[in-house]
Amino acid sequence: MSTLVDQYGNPLRKEVLTREIAGPTLAGVRSPVSGYPADGLTPVRLADLLREADQGDPERFFELAELIEERDLHYVGVLSTRKRSVSQIDVTVEAASDDADDVARADMVRDWLKRDELTDEMFDILDAVGKGVSFTEIIWDSSEGHWVPERLEWRDPRWFTFARHDLRTPMLRGGEDGNGQNEPLPPFKFIQATIKAKSGLPVRSGLARIAAWAWMFKAFTQRDWAIFTQTYGQPVRVGKYLEGANEDDKATLFRAVANIAGDCAAIIPHSMEIDFISADNLGTGAGIYEKRADWLDRQISKAVVGQTGTTDSKQGGLGDGGNRVHNDVREDIETADCKALAATLNRDLIRPWMDLEFGPDRMRGGYPRLVIARPDKEDLKQLTDSTDKFVRLGLEVEQSEVRDKLGFSEPKEGAKILRPVDTRSLRPTEPGEAQPDPALQAQQATPDHPAMQIAEGMAQQGDAAVQDMAEQIEVMLNKASDLGEFRAMLDAAWPDIDSSKLAQALAGGLAAAQAAGMSDAEDESAG
Repeated sequence: MSTLVDQYGNPLRKEVLTREIAGPTLAGVRSPVSGYPADGLTPVRLADLLREADQGDPERFFELAELIEERDLHYVGVLSTRKRSVSQIDVTVEAASDDADDVARADMVRDWLKRDELTDEMFDILDAVGKGVSFTEIIWDSSEGHWVPERLEWRDPRWFTFARHDLRTPMLRGGEDGNGQNEPLPPFKFIQATIKAKSGLPVRSGLARIAAWAWMFKAFTQRDWAIFTQTYGQPVRVGKYLEGANEDDKATLFRAVANIAGDCAAIIPHSMEIDFISADNLGTGAGIYEKRADWLDRQISKAVVGQTGTTDSKQGGLGDGGNRVHNDVREDIETADCKALAATLNRDLIRPWMDLEFGPDRMRGGYPRLVIARPDKEDLKQLTDSTDKFVRLGLEVEQSEVRDKLGFSEPKEGAKILRPVDTRSLRPTEPGEAQPDPALQAQQATPDHPAMQIAEGMAQQGDAAVQDMAEQIEVMLNKASDLGEFRAMLDAAWPDIDSSKLAQALAGGLAAAQAAGMSDAEDESAG
């Protein structure tokens, strides 16, 4: 048996597959408590944080990416829309061939995909859209002597890093026990997804890296907007008191002025006066902050979902909800995400599963293949009609391909199978007439039945006889100058055209058919 290795050439250790190894640790380096690098973030600190990730220590970058999702409602909205658009697409399975073993393996994968948890697991794997990479631990179940993925467990990307020699090879922080050196990921144990918004190192290819600067500047804008609103959103209250007012009168007036903002009511002596002074440019000043925040949101929308029509629409505009020009996620982006996710699952889940269950020697013919794509609006009637015609003309078509197109699975042993219905059975029966036997009709429809053999023989003999007659008619047609002359020639020569072969074929076929019918009647009465 061939030795099982992963994509990096590391040999398989099956004892590792039977336990969880990438969970949080109490005293190790994989702490569930996260830091908050976004607090007081400045351009200098952000640049240092990104530089750390580039040098092989992405922990603070992953923490920042998490905080941006928590603190920016627009970013988390468009990012979640992109991930959900893919995670809710139905997953189909293509068998490696029409071989019974390949079809059985594909059906095994199809049954596993029916799990209710699959949508959430795919959503977690698509965490790579924002962070560039995601790591999902495969929890295997081998209790019944078979290898089956029990569940797919999302793991915090902070608990992983990359080898310094290439910054691409993933490493598990603290090793398998969480307290040692960083170690390469064990084979067949993790799904490592990489979904790129740009080319480059995995930690630099996610959307969070691109969105970090826009989020920081937007945070500055929102803070300044809040200060502006607090300062100028309400008019300045100025209290006036008469000369000679004592300290108690001044204190009373000040409390009244201060409380007007919150209580919107106050009482003061008749001799005192309060003026309200409003800023004339309040609307213009606030609009500057709003426009800048909206502009940054539109840039985020373009980066995440490829458009702004359904995320930043205005009533009555081209992107209004009533206008269906745009989808939630641009089609090319969704298609790329689907292909990247399917390739990842085929590489890190399906292939290891089949190798564990059946061994690589038995999988040389190919592996089942997951396909994640929105179904094309295909005319199934046209497909079935054209397939029927081409098959009759001799085109060879794999049954598995047709079943996949129609969404049908391989019939299981002992299942009731739909069979062709003899239209003669639909004829109304006379009172007292016996009903046709479906089993007998199915038997009569088989190619080995005498009736079918007689029909084929009649067709062959009849074709030859008709061909002889057609050749004689073709000669007359070529000699005739017009249709009138051809009709006269045909009327004159018709008695001399030899139709004896056709009559002989018809007579022989009818006699044989009668004999076959009598044989069936005797068999039926004997049974």
